Amino acid sequence: MAFSIPRSLGRVLARYLTRPRPGTPVSSSPPAQLAAVLLPGDVLLVEGDTRISVAIKYLTQSTWSHAAIYVGPQPDLPRRDGEIVSLVEADLNEGVRAVSLAEYAQLHTRICRPIGLSSEDRQQLIRYVIDRIGHQYDLKNVLDLARYLISTPPVPSRFRRRLIALGSGDPTRAICSTLIAQAFQAIRYPILPEITREELDDPRCAGCYRELLQVRHHSLFAPRDFDVSPYFDVVKPALPADFDYRTLAWSDGPTTGISEPVATAGRGRGQA
Repeated sequence: MAFSIPRSLGRVLARYLTRPRPGTPVSSSPPAQLAAVLLPGDVLLVEGDTRISVAIKYLTQSTWSHAAIYVGPQPDLPRRDGEIVSLVEADLNEGVRAVSLAEYAQLHTRICRPIGLSSEDRQQLIRYVIDRIGHQYDLKNVLDLARYLISTPPVPSRFRRRLIALGSGDPTRAICSTLIAQAFQAIRYPILPEITREELDDPRCAGCYRELLQVRHHSLFAPRDFDVSPYFDVVKPALPADFDYRTLAWSDGPTTGISEPVATAGRGRGQA
């Protein structure tokens, strides 16, 4: 029997879980810097500041709690709040939607770029996620994650990934990382596949084997997987060419130099 929760309960949970937690947001790159570097098909990881982010970061033991895919400005995507949209993501409240880079202007982000992606596959990848705009978030997954916000019991690391794979399985519902994983799997691009070894039937090469990749189920992917995957490069926005660290404004005043420690008699090596 399929699991379902009332829409009203789902909306209440979604509103609660997406409220920002107290704290000072940290932005590693402003939208203009990101826009200058991002290419269609790049995955943008986000360190979220909401209640649900706490659960995702706990379960995955990672900095990253959210992922979106950059599709670039598209003529068939309307503006959002006056901004040109260029990212597609699965949002807890609104489902799969297109947003602008300004959505994450105040948050820490990281760009993960698929290596060697062909232009044809890039277009197929983009079309896959755009065609799913309007799909709903997997609210069954919300209940699974909500338990860890009320109490965070010790969970063995080998079970944490399974705990975020308890969604409904409905193909019209997704969480952020499963949507992107499905898109890459549709073009047979690896993220973190299971690797098995098959021994070669060659009498001239005893002990020789070949490695075979096995597709993991899309529900078992988390935002961190794009960060640690060997098939994705981490791309950092470049600093301005005229960057000079000496011109930075520090809260304790200008830096005039590094003071040398004063030698004190009677102190042995390694003593404070």
